[in-house]
Amino acid sequence: MSQTTAPGSSSPGNPAPAPPDASGVVAKLSMLDRFLPVWIIAAMAVGLALGAVAPGFGEALESFKVAGVSLPIALGLLIMMYPVLAKVRYDETAKVIGDRKLIITSLLINWLLAPAFMFVLAWVFLPDLPEYRTGLIIVGLARCIAMVLIWNDLACGDREAAAVLVAINSVFQVVMFGVLGWFYLQLLPSWLGLPTTSAEFSIAAITVSVLVFLGIPLVAGYLTRTLGERTRGRNWYEGTVLPRLGPWALYGLLFTIVVLFALQGEQVLAQPMDVVRIALPLTVYFLVVFAASMLIGWILRLGYERSTTLSFTAAGNNFELAIAVSIATFGATSGQALAGIVGPLIEVPILVALVYVALWARRWFTTSTPSALVAADATATTTATTTATITPATAEASERTR
Repeated sequence: MSQTTAPGSSSPGNPAPAPPDASGVVAKLSMLDRFLPVWIIAAMAVGLALGAVAPGFGEALESFKVAGVSLPIALGLLIMMYPVLAKVRYDETAKVIGDRKLIITSLLINWLLAPAFMFVLAWVFLPDLPEYRTGLIIVGLARCIAMVLIWNDLACGDREAAAVLVAINSVFQVVMFGVLGWFYLQLLPSWLGLPTTSAEFSIAAITVSVLVFLGIPLVAGYLTRTLGERTRGRNWYEGTVLPRLGPWALYGLLFTIVVLFALQGEQVLAQPMDVVRIALPLTVYFLVVFAASMLIGWILRLGYERSTTLSFTAAGNNFELAIAVSIATFGATSGQALAGIVGPLIEVPILVALVYVALWARRWFTTSTPSALVAADATATTTATTTATITPATAEASERTR
């Protein structure tokens, strides 16, 4: 296989061209992708309407649970994550693990800076509402292991890096969630002379959540790619199988949003001002953490793909875990549970918008990651997936075929 230089990269005597902006990418998308924000807003509206006009519908959805999460939401998450993890080239993840700069930066942002920032925001915006404040701190401790893969994929981030960072966050989540919960709810407030909150977190419940929502789709995606490539080769797998799997990620996302909003619609509509107060610090959190992570990636010269992956894994949160922990610890009708519920309602539209912000911002990134170079090399041997799949990441397959 010949060595090919990726678009957007440079070689001696050949300055790097500016990468295409978001408008160029969007113009190549299918109708489903091009109007993704419209479909998501419509899914949110449908879910809220169902929750408002048919309160019993939410109770029916909650009657069956998996790892403390409503069965329909669990199914939606699994359907959403499986196609994305089936796209990952697992034989290239070793290159990501060897990128110590990326791994260390991700760990520092996810487990030191981001939780501390959420702690500050919770106390600044909600000093008089201890239940909501506690709920926000719990949201900040739950690092994302699900939807981040979708946002990263839509923004043309590094899939292999996303898979590795999500796996690392999952391990740290099992080990550190309870420790950090104790630190930010009891120890640190006592040091600062602030009221403390007593909370006990089940390590077993956290472990089950990670195994279900990451383990199942990860194993399924790995086996699908491995068996597919062994049977017919990588060109056939990426040109035939992935285009058929790709749309299901977005179908799963939209289904999950409808169910999520249907479950919580009545409670959200009944307390609109409380929702607004919770939403304000969450909005600041998502925007600042994402922007700061992109800037750090740019300063460290991680390249667009891995800077984008770093940013989405840092800004996203594991709302399934946050809601489950809040309900199990404080009760389904508690203020902590409501804060957990508001989290994804704010996160989804904001991170969708940040996908387009990331695509626009790639003009400022003039270097590509090593995985992008490998992807470009693969482009020289196969063009089957150039227009087949329906995500922004593959709409510009001439740059990075996956």
